[in-house]
Amino acid sequence: MNARTEFQVIVGKDGKPAFVVVPYDQFRRMKGGFTHGTVPNEVVNLSFERGVSPMTAWREHFGLTQAEVAARIGITQAAYAQMERVKQPRKATLEKVATAMGLEAEQLRW
Repeated sequence: MNARTEFQVIVGKDGKPAFVVVPYDQFRRMKGGFTHGTVPNEVVNLSFERGVSPMTAWREHFGLTQAEVAARIGITQAAYAQMERVKQPRKATLEKVATAMGLEAEQLRW
């Protein structure tokens, strides 16, 4: 392979290479499908420990109220509260909520 690779080596206290920094696009190719659509362990734990929906877990993780998310979507707090209780939200609902929280819809679908 003759593709040019740009990277930076970070040396540890012992003078030996400790880390390598590569451009993000290159990292994604190397990692084979890595995406932003990951879910932090804290969000998963919130959902399973308390039995709440992924939507609720993410909202609480971000420290948002139902009213704040509802305002970002342009609906009432009561309407948003109902969205959080639905077991299988519609794709359009997931997309609206994901956009309001700065997520990808897949991050709300698990």
